[in-house]
Amino acid sequence: MSEQNLVIIGSGPAGLTAAIYASRATLNPILIEGTPSSTSDQPGGQLMLTTEVENYPGFPDGIMGPELMANFRQQALRFGTTAITSKVSKVEFSTSGNNNAEPHKIWIDGSEENGADPDYLAKAIIVSTGAQSILLNLPNESELIGRGVSTCATCDGFFFKDHEIAVVGGGDSAMEEALFLTKFATKVNIIHRRDALRASKIMADRAMSNDKITFHWNKEVDVIEGTDKLSGIKLRDTQNDEISDLAVTGMFIAIGHSPNTSLFDGQLNMKESGYLITEPDSTKTNVSGVFACGDVQDDFFRQAITAAGSGCMAAIEAEHWLQAH
Repeated sequence: MSEQNLVIIGSGPAGLTAAIYASRATLNPILIEGTPSSTSDQPGGQLMLTTEVENYPGFPDGIMGPELMANFRQQALRFGTTAITSKVSKVEFSTSGNNNAEPHKIWIDGSEENGADPDYLAKAIIVSTGAQSILLNLPNESELIGRGVSTCATCDGFFFKDHEIAVVGGGDSAMEEALFLTKFATKVNIIHRRDALRASKIMADRAMSNDKITFHWNKEVDVIEGTDKLSGIKLRDTQNDEISDLAVTGMFIAIGHSPNTSLFDGQLNMKESGYLITEPDSTKTNVSGVFACGDVQDDFFRQAITAAGSGCMAAIEAEHWLQAH
């Protein structure tokens, strides 16, 4: 089996940008983009689950998320990237250090279960497997993503100007989302399943002192209503199971994100939350020749534009690493 210069795992904005830069640098990268049947490694990343994107530079009239990612992919292929529509199921990173005596090993689609040799050998690897928003796992939820249900206030808040909306969650992220959304909405309802917030005192105080924000304590979303778009939600009281209606046309779920990093347990350094750790101002991981970019290592910004920027960084660092080794 021939050894590849570079394999990129994941095909959201970070992975595809890395592929564009790497292929233009004549590294002939292999991009393992995931499979459409998997929510954790959806080809194209989370933007494939959105509708209109208005905050990505260069598109003054906005662009649909899937169309934007199709453009990314087409550009990467144009410069020589080879895209493989498969799911990486196992990796073994070389620990030989800077000499890179042994290549990194990659198995796809469960081939390792039959004792097969690696499907790919790579001198360098870019990890861009992203993260996924934790959802409520209710009927109708995924169908209404981008149609009234959202996981990103920064991305979608503008679409809810003069709407009454809900934010689900009780941590700092939920308070930040709610406060941001008060710029657009007539009223923001925070739904929290307990009677006290998990958010820091300063964030809680800011939310509680905002006249546009109303708290619904000891409540959780029980039903998401609507067909083509969100028309309202039903709340269940966590103490007495009473059901109440809340007439909102937007609902933002802010109960956390889960990075897609289980594949790298025990091999790459991670935060307690599971996000990969990279060197300051770099995409380098603790393994020589392995780089990480995008939401898989970014638990703060989580934007398409910042993911793309870090993908550029990873490709340039991988190119320099390959030249040096």
